Amino acid sequence: MDIQKTIQDLRDELNQHNYNYYVLDNPIITDFEFDQKLKQLQELEAQHPEFFDENSPSQRVGGTITKNFNTVVHDYRMYSLDNSYSKEDLIDWETRIQKTLGNVQLQYTCELKYDGASISITYENGILKRAVTRGDGFQGDDVTNNIKTIKSIPLELKGEYPSRFDIRGEIILPFKGFSKMNHELIEIGETPYSNPRNTASGSLKLQNSSEVAKRPLECLLYFIVGNNLNFNSQFEGLKTARNWGFKVPKEAKLANTIEEVFEYIDYWDTHRHDLPYETDGVVIKVNNLHQQDELGYTAKSPRWAMAYKFKAEQVSTTLNSISYQVGRTGSITPVANLKSVQLAGTIVKRASLHNADQIEKLDIRVGDTVFVEKGGEIIPKIIEVDFIKRNPQSEKTEYITHCPECDSELIRIPGEANHYCPNFYGCPPQIIGRIQHFISRKAMDIEGLGGETVALLFNNNLVKNYADLYELTINQILPLERMAQKSAENLINGVQKSKEIPFERVLYAIGIRYVGETVAKKLAKHYRNIDALQNASLLDLILVDEIGEKIAQSVIEFFENQENVKIIERLKEFGVQLELVEKFNPNATEKLSGKTFVVSGVFEKFSRDDLKKAIEDNGGKVGSSISAKTDFVIAGENMGPAKLEKANQLKVSIISETEFLAMITD
Repeated sequence: MDIQKTIQDLRDELNQHNYNYYVLDNPIITDFEFDQKLKQLQELEAQHPEFFDENSPSQRVGGTITKNFNTVVHDYRMYSLDNSYSKEDLIDWETRIQKTLGNVQLQYTCELKYDGASISITYENGILKRAVTRGDGFQGDDVTNNIKTIKSIPLELKGEYPSRFDIRGEIILPFKGFSKMNHELIEIGETPYSNPRNTASGSLKLQNSSEVAKRPLECLLYFIVGNNLNFNSQFEGLKTARNWGFKVPKEAKLANTIEEVFEYIDYWDTHRHDLPYETDGVVIKVNNLHQQDELGYTAKSPRWAMAYKFKAEQVSTTLNSISYQVGRTGSITPVANLKSVQLAGTIVKRASLHNADQIEKLDIRVGDTVFVEKGGEIIPKIIEVDFIKRNPQSEKTEYITHCPECDSELIRIPGEANHYCPNFYGCPPQIIGRIQHFISRKAMDIEGLGGETVALLFNNNLVKNYADLYELTINQILPLERMAQKSAENLINGVQKSKEIPFERVLYAIGIRYVGETVAKKLAKHYRNIDALQNASLLDLILVDEIGEKIAQSVIEFFENQENVKIIERLKEFGVQLELVEKFNPNATEKLSGKTFVVSGVFEKFSRDDLKKAIEDNGGKVGSSISAKTDFVIAGENMGPAKLEKANQLKVSIISETEFLAMITD
């Protein structure tokens, strides 16, 4: 058997299957069959390293580490595009073109403007040689190893092609893949990414290409530059690139007039939400390459191209009323209640008005016709009022002066935007909200007790604060709606079991303003019991690591309130853990003293909590996020990519759990 031929045939077959799946979206074999063929190729290549090829489909899994990305000068400068926001802008642009070219017949290529990260890829003799980010347009970073992991980018071209050329494209992350990545992050307790564009851009600078390979990135190609190109127009260039094996979006269209350009814009302004990835506009290019050459460039942009930016989708509707919500801290949030309207694929009935200043700024009134858009395509917000349609008899909105729930006079703290209800112990939504916070999963985690049941208990006068939970009996709660014997027993048992919750989580649960999980842990470790914390002075608190004046003042105010002190005393009587329980650990050391660690991912030898405990047992400090003060990141499987990028950026050492074990056992 000719091993070299067998290997090459497998490579060719796998390349074709990659092309079918990632470019044509038309697979002809199953994922399992593909994986089996890839495994066969990897085994043959391992047995015969003399036939190694850096462009083998087996290399797409990555594994190359790039400590520093070399700066590379572009063979052809990557210009930015001028933006337009109206059809009048495009008419003016066409007038300038006609003035330069002499009123010739023009054709335009219309393409969607993809919201991703720009890339320039160089091919020599049909082989991918280099991939460089946009950078400043003159030079960028060499990210070749990372780009090779993206399966929609061909490593070898099909057909006939110039000996050397650059092709430009946009690295994007489809919505489906972005959603899957975020779901996996949430599952392991990591912070999800905010948007696909930034995620795609950050992926290009990951140091480990195998991490890039795990991300479902795609590359949409849109422009070729080089010498001896065998086509004469932009549209023909797109078709040629498609034939070479590139993923070129089929949404591109040839327009013979500016009116046809407008039709294209209008169509995609409506249908862009049907696409599997983000687009924020349309790019219009003079089609003829010779005319492009004649038009040339300004200092920043080609004169032969223009980007038309879509406006965020807006609709108009009627403001029926303004209601006011009270949060557990007493913060008041005004809410616009709207006549139902469809916006970006969802029915919108409400929008936040944020605070009194926003209402004043918009001069918004009940009965107004208002324009609503989805900020970042997600959260509805009111942009402006249609004053032309305003009823002249409408009355100016006066922000409420008293709490809508308990009628207490509202206060506004200097320097803060929100109004507050000061009736901390008499305002129902605040009381219910605090108890709901107390029982939440990250606090007391009371099994059998949910937010709706808390409201039910309060409304039936069974609880007025979270200490009352520990006096509940089965007979008291059995008569409640939807409460059976078993669920009542579960609730009571869950309350009793919460007495085992450690001090730091209790401290978070009692709801001191600005004291989140991390701050609660720091305060618990420093003061060790609730009495020491209660007796601490403002200066003492400020001197605690990472505790600022705002948090310190909030702690002081909490314990100055005698109602809070009474509740804490009752929690003590019920046996709730209000001091740090030291567990003797004969293996504890000070080996990690002065070192700060961040933990990310899933581990084999430890649970995440056990790993954090091991750090602290050996004198180290556990950080919640990576900063310049972080000494090490302990990385497990599925490490949070955001943390990986931050660690690389700050040059923080990334170690495995095995390396960590060596640190504490040597």
